[in-house]
Amino acid sequence: MTIETENLRLIQCDAEILQEAIAGDKNLAEKLGVTVQENWTEFGIGALQYSFDRLSESESERGWWTYFPIHRQDNKIIGSGGYKGKPADDGTVELGYEIASTYRNRGLATEMTQGLIEHAFKDKRVKSILAHTLGQENPSTKVLQKCGFKKMEEINDPDDGLIWKWELKRA
Repeated sequence: MTIETENLRLIQCDAEILQEAIAGDKNLAEKLGVTVQENWTEFGIGALQYSFDRLSESESERGWWTYFPIHRQDNKIIGSGGYKGKPADDGTVELGYEIASTYRNRGLATEMTQGLIEHAFKDKRVKSILAHTLGQENPSTKVLQKCGFKKMEEINDPDDGLIWKWELKRA
C-alpha cells in the first residue's frame, strides 16, 4: 500500500521492509530501490523495532504503523511517519512524522501529514486523529495547525516534560 501525494510516495512498511531498515540504510535502499537520506530518522532503530514487533504480533495492525516518505523527484527516503497502532475502540488513532533536516521548510511534513490524515479517515472506524508535540510553539505545532488540528490538552510527561495533545475530528 502506498499513499500518493504531490511530492511524496508514502511506502507502507511491512515486517520485511522494517527488518531491512533495522539492518541498515544500505539494506533498506536495496530493498526499496531508492537512496536513503543521511540522518533520515531521529526516531531511530528502537522505533522501527517497536513497529516490527507490533506488526509481528497481529495481522490486524497492518497499515497502522510505519510509512517511509520517498521524495519523488530525488527517489530518496527523507524521514518516517505513520500511526501508533490500529484505531482504538473509541475511534482514535495517533500519528507521528519526521522529515530529515535537509528537507525541512519545504512543506513536506505538512504534505506527509495530510496524506496520513486522508488515509486514516478512509477507515470508517476512525473518528479522530491524535498527535503530541513538545509543549511549545515549534515546526511540528505549525504542521498540525495547518492540517486543522486543535490543541486539546497540556500534559506533564515524566520523561519529556510539557507535552501538548492535539486532535483532528472527522468532518
